[in-house]
Amino acid sequence: MKPFKLKPAFKDYIWGGTKLRDDFGKDCDLDKVAESWELSCHKDGNSVVVGGEFDGLTLAEYIEKNGRQVLGTNCDKFENFPILIKLIDAKDNLSVQVHPSNEYALRVEGEYGKTEMWYIVDCDEGASLLYGFKNEISKEEFAQRIADNTLLEVTNSVPVRKGDVFFIEAGTLHAIGKGILIAEIQQNSNTTYRIYDYGRVGNDGKPRELHVEKAKDVTVLGPAKQYPETETESFNGYSKKLMSSCDYFTTYVLDVESKAELKADDKSFNSILVLEGEGKLVCDKELSFKKGDSIFVPANAGDYTIEGNCKAILTKV
Repeated sequence: MKPFKLKPAFKDYIWGGTKLRDDFGKDCDLDKVAESWELSCHKDGNSVVVGGEFDGLTLAEYIEKNGRQVLGTNCDKFENFPILIKLIDAKDNLSVQVHPSNEYALRVEGEYGKTEMWYIVDCDEGASLLYGFKNEISKEEFAQRIADNTLLEVTNSVPVRKGDVFFIEAGTLHAIGKGILIAEIQQNSNTTYRIYDYGRVGNDGKPRELHVEKAKDVTVLGPAKQYPETETESFNGYSKKLMSSCDYFTTYVLDVESKAELKADDKSFNSILVLEGEGKLVCDKELSFKKGDSIFVPANAGDYTIEGNCKAILTKV
C-alpha cells in the first residue's frame, strides 16, 4: 500500500484565527480556521484522501475498503481508529476545560475519553497556557471558585516557547492561551467539559454551554503530572526526539537536514505532519510535500525516506 496525503476537516470555533490558512496554506473558506483535523476518522470530521486510486474517500472509507491491516497489529486492540491529530490556532483564549477518562466517558457519553499531547508549533512573545493547578485544592473549593469566578486564581499558568511539549492525561485541567499555535495528538474523542469561558457568547449570541457538574466528577484537583524530558537522537541527515508515548500514540519530532530513513512495519501506520520546510517522501514512488501537509503511510509499507529540509511530527500506535 502506498502513502498518500490527507485533506483535513476544518472547525470555525469563535476563538480561532487565520494562520492555518495564511501560514500553512490550508484551503478553507471559513472566516476563522480554529482547527484542522489532519488525521481523523471521527464522526464530527473525517480527513479525506488526496490523489491516487483512493482519491476522495474519507480516511474511514479507505480503511473499510482496504481492511484494518493498513493500521497495523498494534491497532487490533482498539474497536475504533485510536488517534485524532489536529493543528489548532488560538487567536483568543480557549475555555478552561477537562476531558474525562475512558471509564467515565464510555458510561456517560458513549465514546472514549481523551488523553492528549501538545507541541507548541509557534507562539506570540509572552504567550501562556493553563496546565493543572498551582497546588492541591478540595472539591468544595473547586466548586466555590467556579461559582464565584475565581478559578483562575488557583490554576497553573505556564509561559510557553516554540518547541515546548505538554502531556495532558484525562482529568487534567487545561486551556490553550491566545497567540499559540499547536499540534495536538489525542485519543479519537471529541468529549470536552467546559468549566470557565471568560463570559463569552457563541455565534448564536448566547453564553456557551458549561459542563460544571461533569467537570467536578472528573477533574484531578492538583498540579499536572509532568512528562519526563527525553534526549534527542542524532542520525546521518536528521535527528529524532520522543515527545510522548502512551497506549494510544507515540510521537516524535523529526528535524530533517537532508534525509531521514524510516520504516512502517506491520505493527503500525505512520502519520507525518509537516510543520516547516518542504521535500519529498520516497516509498517506491515520490510524494512531494510542503509545510502544512499531512501524510498517511500504511502499516507494512516498509522502508521509506523523507528527503529535504523540514520539521515534522511522526506519530505511530
